[in-house]
Amino acid sequence: MTMPWPELPCYLNGHLGRLGDARVPVMDRGFLFGDGVYELIPVYARRLFRVHDHLDRLGHGLKALRIEDPYEREAWLDLLRSLVQHLPDDDDQWIYVQVTRGVGPRHHVMPVDIEPTVLAYTQPQSALTPEQRHQGLSCVTARDFRWQRGDIKSTSLLGNVLARQMSADQNADETLLIRDGFLTEASSSNVWVVRDGALLTPPPGELLLEGVRIGLLQELCEEIGIACNRCPIAETELTTADEILLTSATKEIAPVTRLDREPVGHGALRGKPGPVYARLHEAYQRAKILQSL
Repeated sequence: MTMPWPELPCYLNGHLGRLGDARVPVMDRGFLFGDGVYELIPVYARRLFRVHDHLDRLGHGLKALRIEDPYEREAWLDLLRSLVQHLPDDDDQWIYVQVTRGVGPRHHVMPVDIEPTVLAYTQPQSALTPEQRHQGLSCVTARDFRWQRGDIKSTSLLGNVLARQMSADQNADETLLIRDGFLTEASSSNVWVVRDGALLTPPPGELLLEGVRIGLLQELCEEIGIACNRCPIAETELTTADEILLTSATKEIAPVTRLDREPVGHGALRGKPGPVYARLHEAYQRAKILQSL
């Protein structure tokens, strides 16, 4: 039986306890301003997946916000592995990590000499169902109205929440975001387009988050012989794509088979998961075994 969320193991500022008992002061700048960063780290067979990539990205966000990383790398690894062991009945987990600037006066200027707030907890994974993978996901497009530092995995997620609600209101699974006529990403996923057998995704920059799975898919494409390129993707290219894929820690890699209520793809595979997705999904499952620590 799944553990109720209040019972989940939680680390907060040096203390390990129950998530339901964790308390943060109302003057924490994460609560007041969303002044912090976070990561979601997958665990497969009780081993951390691509953990150094996740911690590197956490460090990037902390540096961008001028928050000193509270722990050295080995201390982070010890903490994360300890949480995994405190969820004894679940081999596959997700660990949520959040670091805020800490508790201080409510002022827009960054205060000095305050200690960061460190939160981490783990929960059982809830993966996409076989039916979802067989049928594919439904998405909608919307204007990317978020702030222009999408490369920071900030806890200030109101824009992403509003974007995701747009698709939820239409009984769809995700919202693909368009800025000035070009694809950036989705509300909580990176987006890929397949064209003439090649896998394409937008180039890195401040407008989108550099997902850990971007580097992973580039490696998998090289391994299995699929061309992979990072280039601007116009909104019009989404409607003519052979396949559209999403990647994230929770979705892993997922096929999009309907976009704005229209089937994705061409011919016999129109509206169905395509062959590039199938090959990458298989390669991803191998990577989960080989690339976990």
